[in-house]
Amino acid sequence: MAEAIICGVDEAGRGPLCGPVVAAAVILDPARPIEGLADSKKLTARSRERLAGLIRQRSLAWSVAEAAAEEIDRLNILQASLLAMQRAIAALTIMPDEVRVDGNRCPDISLPVRAIVGGDALEPAISAASILAKTARDAQMIELDRLYPQFGLARHKGYPTSAHLDALRRYGVADFYRKSFAPVSRILADSP
Repeated sequence: MAEAIICGVDEAGRGPLCGPVVAAAVILDPARPIEGLADSKKLTARSRERLAGLIRQRSLAWSVAEAAAEEIDRLNILQASLLAMQRAIAALTIMPDEVRVDGNRCPDISLPVRAIVGGDALEPAISAASILAKTARDAQMIELDRLYPQFGLARHKGYPTSAHLDALRRYGVADFYRKSFAPVSRILADSP
């Protein structure tokens, strides 16, 4: 009997003040294992980039999808994260037998799905998805940094550091910010 096709799913970018939340779905190839898969937050940026390339080359299928800042503001960050996950799963070229998601909530899909708390450290396919989602989102923040260098996005990736909040107060809120997030809505409320 053939081995079940498992898809790992994870997201990156729930906490930042700007940009999309990005989700990835990965079906690893058991015949082409990838050494060093781990929770993306535990890896260096260089290791993540190296592994992301291997994941894209060796996986049976992978996809990256997102929900934009406007969708986050309209739906809330949890629902937008689940929507990005749905989009990533739907974009796969192979449909899995089971989807395993990092965390405690599952997207609403027609496939068997289960949530695994800490799954990005326990399930290799979720680790791979974590790495693809993080590297894709980081690349977007680096690109935004080229266009809007005043915010320092390449450094903090949109997270609410004191330097980031200072820059927002000084330069104002750009259109790619999540206006429903408290630090951003406070700055908008305080601006003339």
